[in-house]
Amino acid sequence: MAYFLPSPRLYNFFFLLLFFCCCFFTLLINPTSSHPTQPTSELVESVCKNTTIYEFCVDALYSNPRTPTIHDPYSLAYISFTLAVVNASDARLNMQILLKSSRSRSEYSKLLRRCVQLYGEAEVTLGQAFNDMNSEDYNLASYAADSARNARDCQAALGGRVTDSRLSRMNRDFLRLAQICVVVSNLCYPG
Repeated sequence: MAYFLPSPRLYNFFFLLLFFCCCFFTLLINPTSSHPTQPTSELVESVCKNTTIYEFCVDALYSNPRTPTIHDPYSLAYISFTLAVVNASDARLNMQILLKSSRSRSEYSKLLRRCVQLYGEAEVTLGQAFNDMNSEDYNLASYAADSARNARDCQAALGGRVTDSRLSRMNRDFLRLAQICVVVSNLCYPG
């Protein structure tokens, strides 16, 4: 009797599924606030002042209740990459829902399929970043930049055809989260 080993894609799927389940239960157990109730920490301040939208950065990082107690960039990297990967997953799932409700042969459906693929690749890239956080291979900033490129490619593919402003907002928010990841990565592993 022959045994078949699961494909690497199946392993990636199960890894991402496990990761998202952990993130979901963490968010479920720890309710989040949308705005900090105290002044920003020096660490958050140093990250957010190097992003394009300071307020978005602060709100995003403080959406995790652990942020006020974080004093090292490595812990903040975990928080920022978790936010990015959860956002990428949510965007991909929303696009899949839109795809199911659109006509299957339309140009819009083709573009949605492309964006679903791009966001799936971004999730895998961010998963690799999590693996790197626990090793001596520090490519976090390049992983964040690569995942941001996927969102930009999706936005470019949709171009002026976006009839749903949620897609533009999802891309914009993901790009901002990826930018936060790049800034935090550069604090962790400068140069």
